Amino acid sequence: MMAPVAGWKQGVVKHLLPTAASRRMIVKLSLTEPVAKTPTLAAGNARPVPGRQSDSKGLFWSFDLDGLEPSREYTMHLTSGGKALCDSWPLRTFPSLEDRPKRLRVAIYTCAGGHEGLRDVQGRGTFLPLAVRQRFLKRMIEFAPDAVIAIGDHVYWDQRSVVARAGQDEQQLKLAGEFRRDLPIFGTPNEQVLQRAVTPQVSSLYGTLFRSTPVFFVQDDHDYFDNDEASDKLVTLPPDAFMLRAARATRRLYYPEFLPDENRPDGLAGSFEFEPATRYGECYGTLRFGNLAEFLIYDCRRHLALAGPSAGFVPQTTEDWLHRRTRANDTRHLVHVPSIPFGWSAGKWGEWYADILDSQGKLTVNKVKPYWQVGWRMQHDRILQALAANRERTPLLISGDLHSHALGRIRQSGGINLKENPVNVMIAGPVSTGPTGWPSSARNTLAQTAIGIDMETRIPVVEHNGFTIADFTEAGVELRFFGWKQGTPEEGIDKLEAFHTERL
Repeated sequence: MMAPVAGWKQGVVKHLLPTAASRRMIVKLSLTEPVAKTPTLAAGNARPVPGRQSDSKGLFWSFDLDGLEPSREYTMHLTSGGKALCDSWPLRTFPSLEDRPKRLRVAIYTCAGGHEGLRDVQGRGTFLPLAVRQRFLKRMIEFAPDAVIAIGDHVYWDQRSVVARAGQDEQQLKLAGEFRRDLPIFGTPNEQVLQRAVTPQVSSLYGTLFRSTPVFFVQDDHDYFDNDEASDKLVTLPPDAFMLRAARATRRLYYPEFLPDENRPDGLAGSFEFEPATRYGECYGTLRFGNLAEFLIYDCRRHLALAGPSAGFVPQTTEDWLHRRTRANDTRHLVHVPSIPFGWSAGKWGEWYADILDSQGKLTVNKVKPYWQVGWRMQHDRILQALAANRERTPLLISGDLHSHALGRIRQSGGINLKENPVNVMIAGPVSTGPTGWPSSARNTLAQTAIGIDMETRIPVVEHNGFTIADFTEAGVELRFFGWKQGTPEEGIDKLEAFHTERL
């Protein structure tokens, strides 16, 4: 994708985030003020498509453009009553499934959310200021990625977990008001509470920076308005009715759903069951770029099960889809993108692993992790086995969540031997994490290689803000890791260079 043009006028558009496939696009946007007539969006000279109003006041709109040509750059025109609402901008469709493009470049990161108004006990911002986060986004765009994958934690607004009970709940009440968990989101006071909480974390962060770059947002625990936490007093996941309404409302308003893919069943959990014509997915999606690369993107929180040996972070039908696509060899590269990491643990509850922290801050399995499910680890091993079993590809799995950069090759998981085709695993790097958000601060430990995992470490876990640029060609994959340490000049982000490059 071409870099956005300097001096582009965004008019009344507050934020704009598109996604794309070979013949279809979704564009989500919000306005600074309502418009008199329904806005329309046209791709090139095609008939304008009327927007679908997503909120109660006409500030949020969604556009679904179908019947487009693959690998074509369109000039997008957003109007209302014949008047342009912003400058036109370019947006390109992806190659068709049969095409073999020469290159795909993807920018990947995690944990970009956070409200600037939240403070820790020392009065410091809990998250990096928006201006600093935007420097990371602008640096990504300078590499002209064809797509962006944002792995979870786009929103931090925990309601019942330890974080909320640590004093931030009072700050949240002052900033946005109080949610009523027994009410719907739309058409009730909850709608404005949600927008006051989320708009500063998403609309104000992204603005129109990614208008020409398709984005793929997968949700994680905080996007359900709580941390993953389990005790006899509170088990936060799977999400209850309020958490599910809030997460769905956030996606409906702010960032695109996953477009349909002919190789992904329409009936997977998280599909738009009552809007079958859209065939959207909310939890499980695909980034397919011709027959060069396919990314299988999956939310590990919404449908996790507490069912002992038969439990999983994704339902069996979703796991079956992952296995089918992993076995298929109709793309040169295939990448798994789960919302939580393989290979590393910080002793948290909602991980693949039984690891828990002992009194010395070391991982152990000699203590019981309350409410952890052995089936989670069994599903983890089945996914690793499927990746390693396909000898036609170099297996690669990219994740987020743990506020770190890390890279390794899993050679064994418990009794599962993967040494003939080790699975490359990585954590993409966090954008917004502030001084108290690192595992070493919140949990008094860096993320560590999980117990029972034999891994060749390529990048030891490092806590700094950053992102990853991944280039896919016929010859292989090049991963470039970009990191910035807090306390160094912010201007350094503008010219950030890779601290590590790995070629697979």
